[in-house]
Order: sequence, then C-alpha cells, then structure tokens
Amino acid sequence: MDVRPELFIAGIAVGCIYAVLAVGFVIVYKATRTFNLAQGGLILTGTYLAYSLSAAGVPPVLAVVLSMLLGFILGFAIERLFLRPMIGESTASILLLTLGLNEIIKGLLGIIYGSNQRPFPDLFPKGSADFFGSQIPMIYVWEIGISLMFFLVFSFFYLRSPVGLGMRAAANNQDWASLAGISVSRVTALSWGFAAVVGTVGGAFLAELLSVNSSLEAYAFRAFPAAILGGIDSVGGALLGGLVIGIVESLVGGYLDPWLGGGGKEVMAYIILLVTLLVRPYGFFGTEEIERL
Repeated sequence: MDVRPELFIAGIAVGCIYAVLAVGFVIVYKATRTFNLAQGGLILTGTYLAYSLSAAGVPPVLAVVLSMLLGFILGFAIERLFLRPMIGESTASILLLTLGLNEIIKGLLGIIYGSNQRPFPDLFPKGSADFFGSQIPMIYVWEIGISLMFFLVFSFFYLRSPVGLGMRAAANNQDWASLAGISVSRVTALSWGFAAVVGTVGGAFLAELLSVNSSLEAYAFRAFPAAILGGIDSVGGALLGGLVIGIVESLVGGYLDPWLGGGGKEVMAYIILLVTLLVRPYGFFGTEEIERL
C-alpha cells in the first residue's frame, strides 16, 4: 500500500473544519443541555449569504465576515423567537423543534436558490506545495491555518473574555450564575448566535472545497460525532474529535473505498459515533455525570 501524504493533509483540513462546526454543537449544549439539530440550517444560511454578497460584488473575505455578523443576528433571533417559549418543556420537544427549524430553513433556501450547485468565490490563493514528494493544494494549508487560528481565537474568547466567562458560569450552574448577576437567557441567546457564526465559517470553507449546495447541511451531522468524540461539553475536545474524524474519513476514502466500491467514507463518522457511545459515552474530555440514588 503506497503512503499518500496528501490524504493526511486533506484529512487534517477537513478535520479542522469539522472542529469549527462541532463548536456550534458544544456551546449550545453547554448553555442549554440540549442538542442543536438546526446547526445544518445555520451552516447553509451563512454559506448562501456569503455567496449572495459575493455575487453582488462584495469581496469574498468581507462577504464571509458580513455573513458571520448576519448569522449571529439570525441565531440570536431564533433563540428569542422559538427556543425561549420552550423553557420548561421536555428535552425531546426541544430536539424536535430544532430539527423542524433545520428542515424549514433548508426548504426555504431551496425555494430561493434551487438545488443547483454554485461555485463559491476564491477565499485563498491557488497553487500547490511540495510535501514529501506529493503536491498539496494550498487551499488545504490555508484552511488548516485559518481554521486553527479561528478556533484558538474563539477558545481564548470563551475562556478569558467577560462574555465567555459568563457563558461558562451559566453552563456550569445556571442558578448560581443567576445569583451572581449573570443573565442566563442572554447567555443562551448568545450561544445560538455564536453557533451560527462558526457554522458560517465552516460552511464557507466547505463550499470552497466543494461548492455551494444544499448537501452542505449534511456535514453538520458529520461534525456532530466530532463533538461527541471529544466531549459534548468540551470546546477543546471538539478539535481532537474533528481531526480524528477528518483523518479517518480521508484514509478510508483513499484506501478502502476503491476496494469497497465507495460509501465507506460517508459512514465512518457515524461508525465512530456509535463506538464512542458504546465505549466512552462522555467522549475524551467530556464531563462524566454521576447520579446518586
């Protein structure tokens, strides 16, 4: 079997994008203790916004930045309009609501943009670099670097800024956070806003690798196992989980799919999710909850 370094680099690039997307699941779960199944819709919305702004003449990088801002407003509004009235309802009801929101957003975008694939504007310079005798597209290098930088900046914001500290305090204990003067409802709305921001970034990177189309929504559910693997309440664990799934997918796609006839790459994330839930339900860095009877 030939060693193909480009598979590792491609896996790291996609894994970094998965890590960014997984953060969207983590911050909403930490704030609300429920899963955000509307993350795919947020990814699609941010990506299509960036595409539309760029098509209107806005420089691509600025289009992504503006889409991050608009995505934040959308996520904040979704929490206020749809999630806030669900306070006190069962977890299952909230999960179904977020799933319904995801399908509504996906359907509306389908009506507006149709199902055709559209090329995303170039965010990074083209070209390739030599890596141990293999030509690696520079887009992988750029996306790895920018994704890691974005991840580190967001982690610093979450761990050190006053807003981030408030979000962490509310995630640890909402009652104590309220007594300390922290608005738990504001933290929840902010978490949805930031979930939309990271969704926009990850969606834009995926769109440049692939294209702008409705199937990008599926990558949210391939990033979800990354959040579970690293620990659904661990921001740092999302990076490890994303890298593991990205590299495994790339290796399976390069080495096994030619023998299997395809399809192995698409299911690896869910196989890893199943194994994780069976062996280590709280992931590598997740907080294990112990209930005493």
